[in-house]
Amino acid sequence: MCQCFISHVEGPSYRPLGSGMAVDGAGRRFGNLSSGCIDEDVALHAVEALKSGAPKVLRYGRGSPFMDIQLPCGGGLEVTLLPAPDREVLNAVHRRLVARENVTLTVLPDGQIENGATRGGLTMTLRPKVRVLVFGDGPEPRGFSALAQAAGLPVTLYAGAEETRDGIAGACAFSGKTWPDTAHVDHRTAVTLFFHDHERETALLTHALETPAFYIGAQGSLRARQLREAALSAAGVGDAGIARLVEPFGYVAHARSAQEMAAGVLAQVIDHARRV
Repeated sequence: MCQCFISHVEGPSYRPLGSGMAVDGAGRRFGNLSSGCIDEDVALHAVEALKSGAPKVLRYGRGSPFMDIQLPCGGGLEVTLLPAPDREVLNAVHRRLVARENVTLTVLPDGQIENGATRGGLTMTLRPKVRVLVFGDGPEPRGFSALAQAAGLPVTLYAGAEETRDGIAGACAFSGKTWPDTAHVDHRTAVTLFFHDHERETALLTHALETPAFYIGAQGSLRARQLREAALSAAGVGDAGIARLVEPFGYVAHARSAQEMAAGVLAQVIDHARRV
């Protein structure tokens, strides 16, 4: 399997520096480096690199020898092909990502990969995938969970009503007010609450605000938000903790349907994830 990744970017780029794609000996691609403008060509070169065993750097866009391949964004980028990376290093990277840890590694000029930051190579940090915890009942949490899963995010829905959980992979029965033992939170976790019975929120939010979750938000009107903040304050949550709540909840102001709310909250979660 040839590892291909963006190692240099000039100007705008659809995918950021360090984005990766794997290509096997048959030219099958796993992942993508663009919106479709270079991936097929990269795969052809990757198959050749697998045969030769030698790393290779491809240039696209500005200064590229491939004049027939244009980048619509108008920038320039380089893609490094690694046909024989150290499997032990890759396995270690995989284990740490599965454990929800950030991983720093360096690609050296000779095509080898080392753990950690090493001078003389390209150092990059890989982060675990964003995941979402969803609490609530009704069409709002169900619609949001389905949309987030369709976008490729791991989702765990905690809901009491079977009709809310039905068809949502990984959904868990939940009708309490205290934090479930199975809901683990790390720095790449978003916590979302969709309750109409806002009394169920206080203990859940109090716990969530003690975690490193990058996003914590809850559904409700201005009046509901005011009551929520008062309840959290009475529960001992300080101003700094309350200020961590994302308000307003979602990018669609005054959402009038579960679909509008789901789209607005998902966009907001993704936007916040780009900052951590």
